[in-house]
Amino acid sequence: MLGFDVSNELLHSPEQLRARAAQDGYLFFKGLVDAAQLMQLRSEVTGLMADAGWLAAATQPIDAIAAPDTAQIEGQAEYMRVYNQLQRLENFHTFAHQPAILSMLEALFGETPLVHARNIARMVYPQAVEHTTPAHQDYLYIEGTENTWTAWIPLGDCPIEQGNLAILPGTHKQGMYPVHKSLGAGGHRIDTEALENQFEWRASDFEAGDVVLFHSLTIHRALPNLTQDRIRLSLDYRYQPLSEPVVEGSLLPHYGQQTWEQIYANWKSEEFQYYWQKHALNIVNNRAELREKLVVK
Repeated sequence: MLGFDVSNELLHSPEQLRARAAQDGYLFFKGLVDAAQLMQLRSEVTGLMADAGWLAAATQPIDAIAAPDTAQIEGQAEYMRVYNQLQRLENFHTFAHQPAILSMLEALFGETPLVHARNIARMVYPQAVEHTTPAHQDYLYIEGTENTWTAWIPLGDCPIEQGNLAILPGTHKQGMYPVHKSLGAGGHRIDTEALENQFEWRASDFEAGDVVLFHSLTIHRALPNLTQDRIRLSLDYRYQPLSEPVVEGSLLPHYGQQTWEQIYANWKSEEFQYYWQKHALNIVNNRAELREKLVVK
């Protein structure tokens, strides 16, 4: 599997940046975001996991070493109990507004980016291969404008064996693909076997601060976490041009189990609370027929 092409040299060349984005459907940057702030957030997240008894005794929580014989699965009650606590972390939400990401996206879009409020974190246990996020396109779940980009950011160093993101470059040019019901986040998968004759999967080791961003139609998947005991922690933040359509769900908390009032209750700053309300957004409805049309019965 080839590694990602690094795009740091294009940060000051907007035309070349847009050309690579149009060609590949993804952009990978080394050290784009503040590693110290990232590790502070990791410390907060792993602190929640340690308090919940998820981590091995006599280990440093920040190492995220799973307690023996435990495997918390996204969507299950215990996972969601801790995940709802994570969703209340101020730094988790404010990190989406990293200046380096917004500056790059302004060059890519040619206008001010809108930061989606529905921020997502993943806590992926080792060896839980059957629950690994399958190949999919984000647009099926996001809708609004197709010109939405997801930033995938691991919370710390993330070698390939720990289950980082793999991308199938160029697949954003061919519209939506049919999907099948599946285990893993999202609940649907795209069969990519035939596509692999035309496109080639790419993935790289990540160091703290590295970021990969990809178009909402670019096929991607999580690789399985093949480590013995390391929990993979990552963030999904989404962005689009401010002037383009957005659905209301992109402005609501992930999973919808809490209100913004509950999430904001103990924040120290109001700077990033309800920040999207200062804009006259073009809010559109979800299209129920989109999923019905694409899901293979």
